[in-house]
Amino acid sequence: MNKLIAAALALAAALTAAEPVKPAGFAGVVGNWSVIEDSGKSVLMVDGREWKRGQPAGGLADTARAIYGARHEEFIDNVKAFAYFPYAVAKGVDDLRDGEISMSFKLVDGKLDQCAGILFNLKPTGDYLAVRFNAKEDNLVLWTFNKGVRKFVKKGSENMPLQMKQWYTMKIAVHGAQLQGWLNGKLLLDYTLPEPVTGKIGLWSKTDSVSLFDDYRFTSTAGGSPK
Repeated sequence: MNKLIAAALALAAALTAAEPVKPAGFAGVVGNWSVIEDSGKSVLMVDGREWKRGQPAGGLADTARAIYGARHEEFIDNVKAFAYFPYAVAKGVDDLRDGEISMSFKLVDGKLDQCAGILFNLKPTGDYLAVRFNAKEDNLVLWTFNKGVRKFVKKGSENMPLQMKQWYTMKIAVHGAQLQGWLNGKLLLDYTLPEPVTGKIGLWSKTDSVSLFDDYRFTSTAGGSPK
């Protein structure tokens, strides 16, 4: 068999089976995260109603040490710099480079913001990328977080108003530096990043948002199976 064909088949096989991450398979780094029941199903909830600027999740040091070992102090310092953006990290997924991440979300409450997003490219420094939907703006946006500074990168091609307290889907695909993002099955983001994606993955929110997450799945040619 031609080597190129064999490589293509191997890549396709690696990306065929999406690995699920159960609600309990996330470690809350910033904000209040918990597993709750929604219509008889276990889902992950971030509750920003008790949000305080600069307040990381309880047990941050232990979580950071488990994720990054000896480099956890640098990670903690950077997390505290932008702790009003809650996020949780998928346990046991060490490095997603080429692949896809998908999830379902339900926006429940939030006076300042009503956000749900996918976190990826998380580094030991605490830097990361996030694609999020905000019902206050009706848009899908890519943000970068570098050295505690959040910067706008790219807005989706069109606004999509979504109803509160209903389930919707979000998906991103990363291939090297190429990023695409979908909201409810519609491609809205297509962007080339400055460098290839590599790092941990998870979920993201903002300030006082109360959001539910479910059906989190990823495919990757480089990464671990969730614990």
